[in-house]
Amino acid sequence: MENYTSDSSDNDNQNKIIDFSKLNQSEQVIEDNLEYILNSNKSSIQDIEIMVLSNNQLKIIPNSLSNFTCLKSLDISFTGVKSLPESLIQIPLSSLIAKNNQLRNETLPKLLPVTLKELNFSGNMFQYFPDQVLEMPILKYLYLGGNQINSIPKEVKKLTNLQILSMGGNKLAEIPASLGELRLLQALVLSDNEIESLPASLGNLHQLKSLLLHKNKLRTLPPDIIALKNLHELSLRDNPLVVQFVSDMTYNPATLMELAARVVKVAEIPYNPRTIPFTVCSYLNSAHCCVNPKCKGVYFDNRVEHIKFVDFCGKYRIPLLQYLCSSKCAATGSIDKSMAGPSQLPNRQMLRKVLLG
Repeated sequence: MENYTSDSSDNDNQNKIIDFSKLNQSEQVIEDNLEYILNSNKSSIQDIEIMVLSNNQLKIIPNSLSNFTCLKSLDISFTGVKSLPESLIQIPLSSLIAKNNQLRNETLPKLLPVTLKELNFSGNMFQYFPDQVLEMPILKYLYLGGNQINSIPKEVKKLTNLQILSMGGNKLAEIPASLGELRLLQALVLSDNEIESLPASLGNLHQLKSLLLHKNKLRTLPPDIIALKNLHELSLRDNPLVVQFVSDMTYNPATLMELAARVVKVAEIPYNPRTIPFTVCSYLNSAHCCVNPKCKGVYFDNRVEHIKFVDFCGKYRIPLLQYLCSSKCAATGSIDKSMAGPSQLPNRQMLRKVLLG
């Protein structure tokens, strides 16, 4: 009989965990162990919150599992499990980790616990997006990578609390526009699929920090992605995508104030606080030089955002977010770091990491 233990030295935490991981035992042995615990510790069964059965030989889930009615986390990864029991709905799980098994759409129960906040079905045999997942209103972390899923249903927008959606290594050809309604999404993994284009609605994912798109068939990206201020990582390697994927950005007309101020600066018309109002003088002093070395223009509030890719450590190419005075400057030349002074180089916070190597 294996004891249920925890890595923690705290006795309370030890009593909350059953860890049978990496025993490489059959389902019958695991069943017997769980039955032993049930029979010998009836008074403390309600305290058990975590059960780890990973790396064993389980074709089915032990029947006695349904007796652990206070279980919050269950890990059955790398067990060869082919199906999940209907009784799973009776357990108020917040985390179910069942990666690298043999689960299929038809072997899932009709309902999964609506209490789930984390669900990991990576590395299984799903042919399509599990319908049961769409009925989990508080789900935050969903991992479905390494399956054979060929589409994401538009109903995915129902998962309004989702923060991580991982679907790399599937057979996705397109992404629904409704994905852009998952406003709390922070990480989106779509790598190693067959995606040819992305919806502009992804620009609504203002909380997005990581977007992994490598190993797809992308030739273009919606410019809206560049407007995602929290996006720190954008992986694009192994795509037929043109490296300089953004050449022109939307350019709003400058105000009359800005146009006049540009003329004053470019023409080097002298001014000082004694000849013009102090506020106007301060405005003129706030001029920024266009980063295009072939342009002598300046800008104030109105500017054109442009991306220039530069080598980084010989392995990656990262884009610098540049500010130009005119959209025409993007086509006539770009910044040369050896020629630019410190004031011309973009701030560190303007960097966006793009993995292309």
